[in-house]
Amino acid sequence: MASAEAHVEGQQHPIGIYFKIWALLFVLSLFSYLVDFYHLQGNLRWSLIIIFMLLKAGLIVAVFMHMMWERMAMVCAIILPTTFIIVFIFLMTHESDYTFALRDYFFIGGGA
Repeated sequence: MASAEAHVEGQQHPIGIYFKIWALLFVLSLFSYLVDFYHLQGNLRWSLIIIFMLLKAGLIVAVFMHMMWERMAMVCAIILPTTFIIVFIFLMTHESDYTFALRDYFFIGGGA
């Protein structure tokens, strides 16, 4: 009897968690639309948009793609490369700003 209970074909998650996540996604989407509705500008606008986007993507990956219930090896196989890519994009963005500043200095400003 114990071996029959230990071997379960699939795992069922309570449907209530999916409804709660859907409601939270709708609230975060509402906040995203309110950023445009109130005509926020500049860094505040883009920061809020990125924060809401990352929160929604994280919820979708964690719950609807069942990452919350996966083994740590599977989570690390998806999260770590994505994190490294984001860090490299951030570093290369700052490197490009430095390169453009040097080009302006030497080619336009006459720094040579």
